[in-house]
Amino acid sequence: MKATSLKTTCAIATRSSKPSATSQLAKTPAVHVLVADSGPLQSQLLTRALRARHEFQVSAVPLNLAALNTFLESNPVDVALIAGSQLPDWGLLRWLRITYPAVAPVLLAENDDRDLVLNALRAGARGIFLFVQDPFRMLCKCIQTVSRGEIWINNRQMHYVMDALAEVPTLRVVNSKGRQLLTPREEQVVALVADGLSNREVANELGLSEHTIKKYLLRIFDKVGVSSRVELVLYAMSHGENRPAEWMPSAAQLPA
Repeated sequence: MKATSLKTTCAIATRSSKPSATSQLAKTPAVHVLVADSGPLQSQLLTRALRARHEFQVSAVPLNLAALNTFLESNPVDVALIAGSQLPDWGLLRWLRITYPAVAPVLLAENDDRDLVLNALRAGARGIFLFVQDPFRMLCKCIQTVSRGEIWINNRQMHYVMDALAEVPTLRVVNSKGRQLLTPREEQVVALVADGLSNREVANELGLSEHTIKKYLLRIFDKVGVSSRVELVLYAMSHGENRPAEWMPSAAQLPA
């Protein structure tokens, strides 16, 4: 977020904040919004702009776990706006999702880089809003949307999600010293075996022959130091970590 755009937003929001007679009669419950921002000036400007809207009750805290937890322990929050000049803390988002599942986090981002979008959604974000590109009124709509239990992402971000779902997962396997043991294709084979797929099902998933999968498994057994699928799964569970999938055409000739 940029402070200059926030100042303009604040001024516009203040001028247009007078509620109509219809809205005054609606008597809809206010959405409790918490602004968590690492920049004090940005936080003040955003909070002021949102408070000019009658449908929101807005509070603000610094963007750190201690401040968030202290506030959430004693205050109702429907939507948490997570902002800041640095890369998001995915651990904080995961903690928020697990500890306060009723709170809908929205990440205020300057861009919708593919990795950022996928990591944010995996960590528990219910919305990703491009504050420097989209108008303030759309942020208000975003808050209302996620407060109803819906998801707020644009078409490009939805394509990121669909592409990620269509990819074969990989499971990074390392030795006791953290050294990577397997090639990207072998990691895919391990991930599918760990998911319970048979050799034939793994072959179908990767567009390879069942015989090729058997050769991959023998090579993997030798690298990892196991002799069965069960041992491989147990090893992967203790020495592996899931990571974003890499696209590899089934016809690609990958190194051993």
